Amino acid sequence: MRHIHDNRLCISQLFYAYLQTEIKYMKEATRYIHAGSHPDPSTGAIMTPIYQTSTYVQEAPAVNKGYEYARSQNPTRTALEEALAIIEHGKHGLAFSSGVAATDAVLKLLQPGDEVITGNDLYGGSYRLFTKIYQKFGIKFIFTDTTVISNIASNITANTKLIWLETPTNPLMNITDIAAVTALAKSSNILVCVDNTFASPYLQNPLLLGADIVMHSVTKYLGGHSDVIQGALVMNDTALRDQLYFIQKSCGAVPGPMDCFLVLRGIKTLHVRMRQHCENGRLIAQFLQNHPKVAKVYWPGFENHPGHAIAKKQMKDFGGMISFELKNDRVEEAKRVLSSTHYFSLAESLGGVESLINHPASMTHASIPREERIKNGLSDALIRLSVGIEDAEDLVADLQQAIG
Repeated sequence: MRHIHDNRLCISQLFYAYLQTEIKYMKEATRYIHAGSHPDPSTGAIMTPIYQTSTYVQEAPAVNKGYEYARSQNPTRTALEEALAIIEHGKHGLAFSSGVAATDAVLKLLQPGDEVITGNDLYGGSYRLFTKIYQKFGIKFIFTDTTVISNIASNITANTKLIWLETPTNPLMNITDIAAVTALAKSSNILVCVDNTFASPYLQNPLLLGADIVMHSVTKYLGGHSDVIQGALVMNDTALRDQLYFIQKSCGAVPGPMDCFLVLRGIKTLHVRMRQHCENGRLIAQFLQNHPKVAKVYWPGFENHPGHAIAKKQMKDFGGMISFELKNDRVEEAKRVLSSTHYFSLAESLGGVESLINHPASMTHASIPREERIKNGLSDALIRLSVGIEDAEDLVADLQQAIG
């Protein structure tokens, strides 16, 4: 039961209600700046305050201002969840303590005996959660090449309850046709969740393509500054939101208010950062493609990329994530390059303003058995780049001196 007696809070709510009606008319840059943002009702502060509190004083039992206990609700988190929904063109957003925690919440919708169809090129943390945690509880995971829609169709059974997609995939940059998958799933009443981390809401909006849930590792592009760990889910269906909110509240994998504040700040510059990530990514991909020591570049912006046409249809641009292999395909040579860059820092994660270089086989995807990685095309010598927003000439020069 919610009772709101504070006139200042009512003013804030009226402002948000007004903002919601205006959202559909907002141009994109305005959307990112103003999503979830409204002046603090008590001071007029333009930035959402960090409500660093664990509990809230109640006027009488069950008579409160909409907040009872900070695991269930926090005003800073509420503002962020509103913003997440707005920028993903959804109705409801939920914030979690990490991307894996958000993924975990979706899997908790399932029951023993349920089946999940997912990709065979997948973030290592998702693979680990699927196979090492949930598989032992009787949930079956089918890993297949989701870029081929018939692969998904042929694996659907009466027990299939969820299709989990990454597109672009991590780290081979494969592209799946989201609209085609969701059309297939709806005929069988199957949920579709899309991990939209590599694209960000700036480049791709799976809900507009028919997906039921969008997942983000907010740690990456949404936060954008390598200073926060967080995850998110966005959806349109209110009953689904209520189920996921119950899981969020009951299991408690929620972010703190400071982390929510940092992400709110990051979202305000997402559109500007993503434009630069894309521009730099294009220049780096072209440089690598023309380098005599590079054998293959994985980037969906190339016209000869097998998923280019679909990427062009469902994405605004092609992003700043790139993977490549050297011609000699030797792990020792790849490791030499990985340890020789200056502006590309050797580290896990992605999506920050600074450029990162990564060795998937020993870092982000080490939890996937080697035979599985090799079978699915992930070489031990593959190098993955998260291209930042530095001067592109400096980044090209850095890779040139490292590759030799």
